Amino acid sequence: MENIRLVLVILLSFIALLLWEEWQRDYSTPAPATTAASAEKGPGDVPVPAAAKPDLPTAGAVPAPVTATAQPAVSEPVVVETDLFRVEINPTGAVIQRLELKHYPLSLDQDAALFTLLANDEQRIMLAQSGLKAANTSPDHYAPYTASAQRYQLADGQDQLDVALAWRSPEGVEVIRRFTFKRGSYEIGQAFEIRNTSSAEWKAHPYDQLQRLQPQTKRSMTTPTFTGAAFSSPEKKYEKFTFDDLAEEPIARDATGGWTALVEHYFVAAIIPAADVSQHYYSTSVGEGRFVVGYYGPEVAVPPGETRTIAARLYAGPKIQDVLPGVAPGLELTVDYGVLWFIAKGLFWLLEKIHALFGNWGIAIILLTLSVKLMFFPLSAAGYRSMARMRKVQPRLVALKERFGDDRAKMNQAMMDLYKQEKINPLGGCLPILVQIPVFIALYWVLLESVELRQAPFMLWIKDLSIKDPYFVLPVLMTASMWAQTRMNPAPLDPIQAKVMQIMPLAFGVFFAFFPAGLVLYWFVNNVLSMAQQWYVTKQIEAAA
Repeated sequence: MENIRLVLVILLSFIALLLWEEWQRDYSTPAPATTAASAEKGPGDVPVPAAAKPDLPTAGAVPAPVTATAQPAVSEPVVVETDLFRVEINPTGAVIQRLELKHYPLSLDQDAALFTLLANDEQRIMLAQSGLKAANTSPDHYAPYTASAQRYQLADGQDQLDVALAWRSPEGVEVIRRFTFKRGSYEIGQAFEIRNTSSAEWKAHPYDQLQRLQPQTKRSMTTPTFTGAAFSSPEKKYEKFTFDDLAEEPIARDATGGWTALVEHYFVAAIIPAADVSQHYYSTSVGEGRFVVGYYGPEVAVPPGETRTIAARLYAGPKIQDVLPGVAPGLELTVDYGVLWFIAKGLFWLLEKIHALFGNWGIAIILLTLSVKLMFFPLSAAGYRSMARMRKVQPRLVALKERFGDDRAKMNQAMMDLYKQEKINPLGGCLPILVQIPVFIALYWVLLESVELRQAPFMLWIKDLSIKDPYFVLPVLMTASMWAQTRMNPAPLDPIQAKVMQIMPLAFGVFFAFFPAGLVLYWFVNNVLSMAQQWYVTKQIEAAA
């Protein structure tokens, strides 16, 4: 190894390769071709499990799946306003067809336009559907419900809002579909209240599902994050599936105490059934690029004159890390930090604590970077001492190169002898770099995945740390700091390496110009602190010489 900086080049290039591969994995696969939906493919978009009773509807008795050309009957929606949501419920099927998050504008430039998690329009199709499947007439997600009011509002001082829609069969079975909204909560209680006023026992299987049109491929270096389905069970807390995975091998699992969800950058919609009942979890493709994930519950029997209630929950909102663990076990894993999650969680915990003190995520990133640099200072100092000694013997290395010319074997042997004589370990700086690489990658995912940093301002022109610097000031500062670092280190003897070192700051500057401003801020501050540490260690060595 002729120069420790070569190791740095290789390792930084390795990081860039990892990030590029993540981007390619999530964004370079084209969306599947659109195909026509067909009711002949099977039991519609509510798969019947193998253990279902013989008297359940057959494929021909199940309505055709919702398609772009065969939508459910359009009814005037029931509108619900809470402190967190604006929700539209279609009386046809009691489907949640629109859910806007009031605290999350679509962008800072469009603060009046809210991020819409559930929708049924040209920009986005994602619906929360549920129903009961019986051998005879039953309220599936195509059945006509009636509502007692067209609009519901969570009033000031009111902590809970109940919204009820009713369905009644010709035989005298009444089903109340009840939605419960609580102040300050992204959980929506969902229940079927079955009142059997007929003369015969009534049986049905409950189901809940989320249907989504596969989003178009986005080629963006700023959000290489997972979009797809997730499933959790006590045996395996978190499994994720891309839409291509679902097309190739649908989910078909039985679990007690599980949940299933559709996950995207910053947000998640998860359906969570009763934890004490075994459910059949499934996914299916319903054509035209649409996928369904959900669960199918065991049969519920309601004798004449009695009432049964089947409850579940829907979480529809941001992936807030101190909220998700209390919603369902494993739901916090939808904040996907990858294989280095154990480091990332610690970094986010520290970042959040600092933010609680200063109220600014940019300052929190700066102080977190300072904390990490102080923590690794003993290791970093060892690397800086090695580079300082290398710089001291640089003239002698140049003389050796001139003496031995192109005889690399003799040149390398002479260099090893010189290193041994001066007690220099040419690889002395490798360990600090290797140790810090996992921290950098983990912090990258913290800054990228944490919804807490979405649209978080720093100061002056940085209004959103989760997107690129609009004026590229931070990337320019980072490039300048990286170039200054190269000037503090001994120049490589190999002219090719020397040119690579000159190009590296510019290459990384271009690369990071499209990264979130929060990550570039971290890298810039890290460079400045590294230079300060290196200057301090070098001065100590020079003073002791």
